[in-house]
Amino acid sequence: MMKRFLTLLAALAALSLPIAAQAAPLRIEITEGVIEPLPFAAPDFVAEGGTARQLADDLAQVVADDLAGTGLFRQIPDSAFISQVSSFSSPVQFADWKAINAQALITGAVDLQAGGRLVVKFRLYDVFAGQELGQGLQFAGTRDGWRRMAHKVADAVYSRITGEGGYFDSRVVYVSETGPKNDRKKRLAIMDYDGANVQYLTDSSSIVLAPRFSPTGDRILYTSYESGFPRIYLLDVASVRRRVLEDQQGTMSFAPRFAPDGQTVVYSVTRGGNTDIFRMNVGTGQTRRLTSAPSIETAPSFSPDGSKIVFESDRSGTQQLYIMDANGGEPRRISFGKGRYGTPVWSPRGDFIAFTKQSKGRFHIGVMRTDGSEERLLTASFLDEGPTWSPNGRVIMFTRETQGAGGQASLYSVDITGRNLKRVKTEGGASDPSWSPLQN
Repeated sequence: MMKRFLTLLAALAALSLPIAAQAAPLRIEITEGVIEPLPFAAPDFVAEGGTARQLADDLAQVVADDLAGTGLFRQIPDSAFISQVSSFSSPVQFADWKAINAQALITGAVDLQAGGRLVVKFRLYDVFAGQELGQGLQFAGTRDGWRRMAHKVADAVYSRITGEGGYFDSRVVYVSETGPKNDRKKRLAIMDYDGANVQYLTDSSSIVLAPRFSPTGDRILYTSYESGFPRIYLLDVASVRRRVLEDQQGTMSFAPRFAPDGQTVVYSVTRGGNTDIFRMNVGTGQTRRLTSAPSIETAPSFSPDGSKIVFESDRSGTQQLYIMDANGGEPRRISFGKGRYGTPVWSPRGDFIAFTKQSKGRFHIGVMRTDGSEERLLTASFLDEGPTWSPNGRVIMFTRETQGAGGQASLYSVDITGRNLKRVKTEGGASDPSWSPLQN
């Protein structure tokens, strides 16, 4: 099994990240290489207990789409199958799956029970070794939540093969954009990571910017011009209730982001022509100023342990990235390449910082180590900006605006190796994405 999955594991270790194998820890270090996606088969799940055939088929397809969408897996089409899976408990004919070069086989069953309770079971097999990987699992929920259960199955498969956490059972909040460029309407929207189940959280009566999830995914910070000036709002996702979080007279507040504890918020305040970074206790409203330089300090982001903050500043004369202690103190510059750097975001792993870079008339999404080393540009475009990390720190989503497209923005994602660049499905224009943690 390990030899056949070596190419996949090497892809995941492309930036010298530790990878856990099925039986024992493994660390593989490579600097470059051609990645061949791992071929897998995912036959239609078995419909048990009177479950509609279409529901079982749709659920299996979402699992397959999740895996294939990573660029690390390749789905073998049903037309190539020699065997079919008619019963979840039937023995697997490994020779038939080996003959079509399916290295992994995913089987499942769906049972829609009384009261609308939906139960989904799955098994993952190593075809060439002729054995099951781990034990079969099952997830239970409601019929309306079938897509979530499909994402949970895909996460479990992804984790068993790669040794990393998944990211499919997650959501993205973003700014939905409609209308012509000279009369653009913007409102907050939330969707599954793959663009399904869109829900609008605000109307289009005022401009909204930069939504950011809380560490538990139940609240969202964002900036609104509802009062005529930028103000920070806190929104509860379940109830869609909101309140102004920061409303000092004579100031503008923006670029908010939660600390890992979920009780602290860091943000920027412009007062008297100067922009500095502040932090606030959400419960008490108590604030503390963290910077006081005669320059623009903004776009702060906490490290995963809450001890540091990375932000952008023009204190050196150009827009660069700096790191300081979470309570303030003397910042340390970490970006030194040619061009301007902004919108830094710390990886959930704590090992990389994603950023936007502008150089030679082009915009890029890039990553660097927390000390500024190993800078790697992942994209290049007329306008790429605003990165956000997947829950497992493997994928980055961002905003792209294409020249000549009427100025409409779209969401894109890319692997941190720079592979698998693709557009994310949204209803109309979209910008300012923020990826949630995995759902409970």
